[in-house]
Formats: sequence, C-alpha cells, structure tokens
Amino acid sequence: LKAYADNHFQLIIADPPYYQVLLKEDWDMAWKSEEEYMNWCAEWATECHRTLKEDGLFYIFGQHGKREHVWIHLCSMLSSKFQFHDLIVWDRAVGYNERSDSFTPQYEMILVLRKSKEVKPYFNKDAVRIPYDEETINSYLRDKRYKDLKAREAHLRKGKYATNIIRVASLKGTSGEKVGHPSQKPVALIQKLIASSSRSGDTVLDPFMGSGTTAECAEVLGRKWVGVEFSEDYCKMIAARMKALKIDNELNL
Repeated sequence: LKAYADNHFQLIIADPPYYQVLLKEDWDMAWKSEEEYMNWCAEWATECHRTLKEDGLFYIFGQHGKREHVWIHLCSMLSSKFQFHDLIVWDRAVGYNERSDSFTPQYEMILVLRKSKEVKPYFNKDAVRIPYDEETINSYLRDKRYKDLKAREAHLRKGKYATNIIRVASLKGTSGEKVGHPSQKPVALIQKLIASSSRSGDTVLDPFMGSGTTAECAEVLGRKWVGVEFSEDYCKMIAARMKALKIDNELNL
C-alpha cells in the first residue's frame, strides 16, 4: 500500500484475519499476543486510511465471541484513531453451532470508517433498495390516505431502503459459490457494499483478497480494483474466478 498515493481509493473492503478464530489456519495464528495483533491492525489500517479518498468509505469485517472478543477492542481502537461512520450487522441467516452455553451465533459485524468528520462520504442508497413484492405494493396502494396513487406506486416500485442490518445467507460447503476459502464472503453481500459506496469506474481496494470475491464483484459492477494477497493458493483461486468471468487483462499475481 505504500506504493499508492494519498486519496487513491474510493472504497476499501477489508476482511482481515480475526486473530485465533480459525485455529487450523496459519494466517489466523500468526501473532503471539493480542497486543501484537492490534499493533499490526493499526499499521495496515493507517495505510488504508491514508490511501482512502476524501469522500470514500472503509469497511472492516469482524466478529465477537469467546475467541473473537479482540474485535471489540479493535473497533474501539480504530474508531478512536479514525472517524467512525457506522457499524453494520451482517445477518448470516444460518447460525454456526459451536456454543453449548450461549445463543447460537448468527451474525458478523462490519465497522465502517470515513476519511474525516468534515467531508460527507459518497453513498448511493438507491443502489441497494430492496424490492417490495406485489402483494405488499397492492396493500399499500389500498391506503386511502394517498391521493396520487400513480406517484405512490412509482415510489413503491423503487423498493424500500436497506438498513444497516444486512441479511445475506452465509456460504455453506454445498454452495456452488464456494471455492475453497474458509471465510469466503458471499457475492450478494460484497455487491451491496460496492454498489452503494462507489461509482462506475471507481477503484476499490481489498487488502486481504482471499478468494477474490471483491475482485469478482468489482469487475461485474464496472469498478477497477486492487487486491493484496500473499497466499499462492488463494491467488490461484482469484485467477480462476477472473478466468471464469472471461477477464483477459493480465493479473499481477
């Protein structure tokens, strides 16, 4: 990231290692202490913040629980170091049953930071409206309080605004979207972030590329993208996904 100038990326989507959550993955067990992990996060987040455009947004995935409690401290640190913007709940729709003494976990969180308090970030709420079904539209149109039914129907046809609780089913082993990464995020989720927080032709950064979901979504939505990934296996996953999209331009892997 040091190779990039200040204010270069319109949108940054980071899904970093969560620190000793995926116990079988070396890349999630690379730090000797929480303090070491937090210092590392401060380092890469500082570079992300520096390269973020003035009206850009910076999304960081995380979750909290018995092993993931460090995420709470990370949110606090980053929110005090940079400008807090929002905290999104990703409702995974299906829980992962690893607790016998508490409620089954079903969500992860996305911390959202902005460049500064003074500059309003770009955000297109219309890009992520949720369509109403015909039954709901017809029921609203029967409401006698609305005199101009054509205008009311046109408004309803646009759909309702999405909230900061985003319900997208997590990827299970049988999903055709799965490519072999243990913490792969769904295309439907990443598409919402890119569609709402960038324009066509903008550049999106993913500093922890993993399986390449951000690259695929950026390509489909007409955005440029930059990804960082040190695992050769994951780079092969990314290349395969780009090839499946018939992307011919050379990838610097």
